[in-house]
Amino acid sequence: MSGRLVIIGSGETAPTMVKVHRAVIGSSGPGTAAMLDTPFGFQVNADDLTDKILEYFRDSVGSSLDVVRWRSREEAVTERERALALLSRASWAFAGPGSPTYALRQWEGTPIPGALRDLVARGGTLVMASAAAVTVGAYAVPVYEIYKVGVEPHWLQGLDLLGSLTGITAAVVPHYDNREGGRHDTRYCYLGEERLVRLEASLPADIGVLGVDEHTAVILDLESRIATVQGVGGLTLRHRGVSTVLGSGESVSFDDITRALRGAGAVAISPVSTPDPAVVEPRGESMSLRAEVDRLRAAFDECLAAGDADGALAATLDLEDAIHAWSADTVQGDHVDRARAALRGMLVDLASAASTGLRDEREVLGPVVDVALAARQLAREQKDFAMSDLVRDRLAAAGIEVRDTPDGPEWSLAVD
Repeated sequence: MSGRLVIIGSGETAPTMVKVHRAVIGSSGPGTAAMLDTPFGFQVNADDLTDKILEYFRDSVGSSLDVVRWRSREEAVTERERALALLSRASWAFAGPGSPTYALRQWEGTPIPGALRDLVARGGTLVMASAAAVTVGAYAVPVYEIYKVGVEPHWLQGLDLLGSLTGITAAVVPHYDNREGGRHDTRYCYLGEERLVRLEASLPADIGVLGVDEHTAVILDLESRIATVQGVGGLTLRHRGVSTVLGSGESVSFDDITRALRGAGAVAISPVSTPDPAVVEPRGESMSLRAEVDRLRAAFDECLAAGDADGALAATLDLEDAIHAWSADTVQGDHVDRARAALRGMLVDLASAASTGLRDEREVLGPVVDVALAARQLAREQKDFAMSDLVRDRLAAAGIEVRDTPDGPEWSLAVD
């Protein structure tokens, strides 16, 4: 079997995944590319999400997608048949954001899981991201029910596409390194450590957790039986709290993945033999929008302090471009809102600088004040106190306060 299963932890429509998508679609062989809309089919903005995903792949990735509409198992017969026909012609298919529980309900007992397996079996590529990624394992996390509603942690039966295609039996957990919670633990797809440990204990003894970090793709090649990590983060193979972690640009065999997930021995991790610099991204936070906001805000402040108006404006425009690039991301948390707040602050600072000048007023006035203070000191030495007081009073009238200290006169700008 020569197909591929790609699991993306998050960021499937973010700038971080553009190069990965281009490389994967470009090497998927003849056939069409399709997007399955089931995971978000229940949402009132489903049409908007569809348009957003199509725009991302068209404008950023350079690929046009057919929409496989299967928002509900109750779709009209003609719509269901059309969806299956589109999947039968596709060499690349994608499903992403939404609710894994909802997707599982709409796919259970229908031809969709079989159509997805057939796509890979005939040499195509199946990309399952975020919510859809949860469904590919033998066990699936009901994310929203646990995190948002407070339902007792439990597993659902997954599609087990991973097991049927690769022989790897696991619970797949995307968003593995999520940090949105700040002080409370939202790692492991918003479960946190305590709930994940409880869920692990309820798995069969020979089954572990396959965790995929955010903005990270794991490409499982069925012909070579090798899994490769690409993107920003890593792949974690976890069994009862013991983890093996692969970073971006590293690979591992399917057999070693199985051993790690069973807790049955060491894993041989290898660098990708011929890494493609256009695809393999550095590990860490450097590609996130949050990090980009921090970098550009620091550059902006540095330029303002140095009186570099062009540099400050360039940093502002770069942040605007970054917000535009990330606005297509369908799972973005509060990062874009935070970026927009930073952009507003930078615009306010630019407006203030335009009215008051970019240079420090002390830097501008310093040479003139120094001359005035030298003249005042000379008058004091000559006991011409009337002239000394006149210089001080004229400086005060100009908004410059002079204070005599044992170390000499000090001056400051009066506060309005």
